[in-house]
Amino acid sequence: MTTQTLNASNERLSGRRKIDIDFLFLDLKTCTRCVGTDQNLEKALTAVEQVLHFSGVEVNLNKVLIDSSEKAAAHGFFTSPTIRVNGRDIALETRESKCDSCTDLCGCAEGTNCRVWLYRGQEYTEAPVAMIVEAILQEVFQAPQPFTQTAPVYEDVPENLKRFFAGAVLDTSSCCSPAKQQTCCEPAEKASCCGNAYVQQSCGCQ
Repeated sequence: MTTQTLNASNERLSGRRKIDIDFLFLDLKTCTRCVGTDQNLEKALTAVEQVLHFSGVEVNLNKVLIDSSEKAAAHGFFTSPTIRVNGRDIALETRESKCDSCTDLCGCAEGTNCRVWLYRGQEYTEAPVAMIVEAILQEVFQAPQPFTQTAPVYEDVPENLKRFFAGAVLDTSSCCSPAKQQTCCEPAEKASCCGNAYVQQSCGCQ
C-alpha cells in the first residue's frame, strides 16, 4: 500500500460518520423480550464492529427505559421493545402478542402486549441478530434516504402501555423483590397484593 493510499484512508477515518441506534424498552430485569433483544443488539454490534471500523462509521448507542406515559409520548414510543437506526424503526410493521413477563409486572387483568418481530417470513419475540445486523449495514452502505415513517404514528400513548404504567411496580424499595412478586400471588391480584410502592408504604404480600 502506498503512502498516498494510507493518507487517503486516514483522512476518511478522521471524518467518521456517525449512526445513532436507539433501544427503547419497558424493562430489562424481568421482560424476556426486552432482555433478549438487548442481548441480541449487543451481539449484532459485536458482529459488525470491524465492518464499521473500516467503513469509518461510529455508533452512538442510546438505551432508554420508558417508565411513564409522559416519557413514552416524548419518545414516540408505542410498542416494546423498539430499535431505531438513525430514527427509523427497524421493524417495518407493528405486531404484538401477549407478553407473560410484562403481564406479571403490570398485574392487569387485560394483560400486556409486547412486540413480535417479523423477519424473512418468520415471527420472533426477540429481535433476531441477523435482522439488527442487516438494518445497521443498510444504513452504512446505502445512499442517504429521505426519512419516511413506515410504522404507524400514534397521537396518544396506546392503552396497552397506559395499563402497564398504571399497574407496574416501578419502585420496589418498600416492597418485596420483583422475583418474589412473580410468585407471591396471581397476576390478577397484583394490584391489591403488591400495590405500587410509590403509593403504599408496605407490601401486601409481606
